[in-house]
Amino acid sequence: MAVAATGKKQTSHWLILILLALAQFMVVLDISIVNVALPSIQRAFSLTSTNLQWIVTAYTLAFGGFLLLGGRNADYFGRRRTFLGGIIVFTLASMGTGLSQSGTMIIIFRALQGLAGAYLSPAALSIVLVTYREGKERNVALSVWGAVAAGGAAFGVLLGGIITQYLSWRWNFFINVPIGLFVVITAMRILPRHEGEAQQKSLDIPGALTVTGGLMLLVYSLTEAPTYGWSSHRIMITLGASILLLAAFIYNEMRLAKVPLMPMRIFRIRNVSGADSLMLLVSAGLFSVFFFTTLYLQDVLRYSPIKTGVDFLVLPVVIAIVATNVPRLIKLIGHKTILVLGPLFVSGGLFWASHLPVHGTYWGNIAPGLILMGIGLGALFVSVTIAATSGVPQHEAGLASGLLNTSQQIGGAVGLAVLTGVVASSTSHYLTSLHLHAQPTAANMAAASVHGFHIGYLVSSTFGIGASLLALFIVRIKKVPSNQSQESSEPTALPA
Repeated sequence: MAVAATGKKQTSHWLILILLALAQFMVVLDISIVNVALPSIQRAFSLTSTNLQWIVTAYTLAFGGFLLLGGRNADYFGRRRTFLGGIIVFTLASMGTGLSQSGTMIIIFRALQGLAGAYLSPAALSIVLVTYREGKERNVALSVWGAVAAGGAAFGVLLGGIITQYLSWRWNFFINVPIGLFVVITAMRILPRHEGEAQQKSLDIPGALTVTGGLMLLVYSLTEAPTYGWSSHRIMITLGASILLLAAFIYNEMRLAKVPLMPMRIFRIRNVSGADSLMLLVSAGLFSVFFFTTLYLQDVLRYSPIKTGVDFLVLPVVIAIVATNVPRLIKLIGHKTILVLGPLFVSGGLFWASHLPVHGTYWGNIAPGLILMGIGLGALFVSVTIAATSGVPQHEAGLASGLLNTSQQIGGAVGLAVLTGVVASSTSHYLTSLHLHAQPTAANMAAASVHGFHIGYLVSSTFGIGASLLALFIVRIKKVPSNQSQESSEPTALPA
């Protein structure tokens, strides 16, 4: 009877993991699936380039800005309740986006999608953390979670191209509706109730407003600075306001809030501060992979949207293979070693990309860099999640997962804003150096664009080196008691 009960419990656990991973896949997918559809949306509503950009930015800013509040809400008011609320709002906002009749409506519903994702994602990860025991079992679960989270963005490029070409841009959002309904109905049946862990159930609203506003204004400033100039009044005001809000947030958390949104004591756990900083740097370079490589494939090599998406598939495939096998490697050499080496593989792939030629080929010039990045990311996402959540009290699991996700989103948004400026500046300088007396030809523009990409990839490759150094000097290996180490020495395998 005990064996049967245990088997039933384990089966239930893996069903829960599949359900949560499916919900997370929706959230990650929506960051990238819209990219290929942007030209169609622009034609449908005659949007300017600035307005079009906000269809992507509204989602990313709302998602990254509210993640801390979402994670804390899961800790205070229950993980299951927060997860269900997030997935319901996400599904309704997806339907609203698909039904939108103007660019403004799309931007508003995209922001609502991001807000819902900010509650859904940390609640889902915190359920994973409390469902699986720290050690072998949790490492296997996190390997699946890491593969889904890392691969969703790449699959989004492919899926967005197929849907946009053969159906309509609206179906990029409608596709979430049946999936969301399935997740809600199934979650209500199989997810156990999670009561709030915290003793005092009150949200730090001033902290939530100041950190969200500060982060949003920071990303806005970095995104718009290449257009308006760093010395413009608009950028100086928004950047100054961002600094003031973030300073107010820190002061509020340290001195004013009775139950702070982000207790600064959590950063005394070296693995938390080290892993979050590492994720910030890696994500700063990672977002450029999809953005610049998509432009290179479509604008320089003239690939179609679908062919572009297919060519990205090597990345999630490699990530999935590595992520599902990395727990065995962690058992042998520990997660710190992987945290040191993983970012170097990512940097190696970015450095390879910094030598892409104007007339490149996929397998000769593009795929090797993506494979190197896939190896590094597949190992890294599992290991960094283990490091960021090890030693964290159970009642702050939502906070820890929210911090890790925030680091990823904010790092990506800030990194892409900076690197886009670097690429634009390098491209402009290259054209100026040609001393052209007429409009640049298509060949001139292609060469200038590739030169700009080279500089962008080269700069982004340095982020991985910095992340590797952070892992080397900050992250510690948690000592496992002898009775647990004996258990963790068993072979790790994914469930059938």
